[in-house]
Amino acid sequence: MANSATAMEDVTIAPATVEDVPTIQSMVHAAYSKYIERMGQPPAPMNANYHEILATHEVHVLKANGDTVGSIVLGTKGDSVQINNLVVGPTAQGRGYGRILMAHAEETARQRGCTALTLYTNVKMYENLALYRKMRFEEIDRRTEDGYERVFFRKEIK
Repeated sequence: MANSATAMEDVTIAPATVEDVPTIQSMVHAAYSKYIERMGQPPAPMNANYHEILATHEVHVLKANGDTVGSIVLGTKGDSVQINNLVVGPTAQGRGYGRILMAHAEETARQRGCTALTLYTNVKMYENLALYRKMRFEEIDRRTEDGYERVFFRKEIK
């Protein structure tokens, strides 16, 4: 695939630092702003305090050739690694960086002895619903939390 991340790129995933927070926030705002009109409010990740998240969750950044192009926020809940947010900046989308971050989450789960990945998305982000199903996530619940209609997914891993 011509637009995929290639072996010639220097792609790394590393724990985020305080210095990464402005870039993460900028990516989140750029990537999620398209949903505001559809949802009637900013998506939850746009309202998040990433300084607080950095202190309470596991946050990693994906860099390609030295530029931060994506981020993932992970936590462990029961037998699963929970993906609390995965974002790829709009100018870097379509190059396979989201798949790299998902693979990182799966590897993290295996290292922890977890048997699944879990995540949720907004019901009005229908592109995500199709994407997660394509990635073999199964819908396990729908409910409203914090004023957002959420769809919960789980993927068993080996």
